[in-house]
Amino acid sequence: MKFNLASTMACVCLVTTLAACGQTPDKPAQAPAPQPGQPVISVAASQALARAEADVTEARGKFALWTSTENAFAKAREAARAGDSAEVLRQAGIASELARLGMEQLHYPSTAPR
Repeated sequence: MKFNLASTMACVCLVTTLAACGQTPDKPAQAPAPQPGQPVISVAASQALARAEADVTEARGKFALWTSTENAFAKAREAARAGDSAEVLRQAGIASELARLGMEQLHYPSTAPR
């Protein structure tokens, strides 16, 4: 019986996958606890930042990302690192709105000469 490299690797992958399935944790993973001295933002600010990140990523994927959107998102991330929840909410809201407007602009007729 001959074994080739491909069949051996397939067996190794199968065994590894099955072994990993047997070791799944009972509890869902929890967010890591903040480090001492690290600023913490509110849950609402954290959600707004995540929503803004998703909106910016979507706009970037559609080539509809404005520089003002990038700037607002960068300011939101800086505010999050500083622990300023109010500023995170403000800048993340601006970034999300500008990302939405950039994607909406794709539906407008082109002004490029024909």
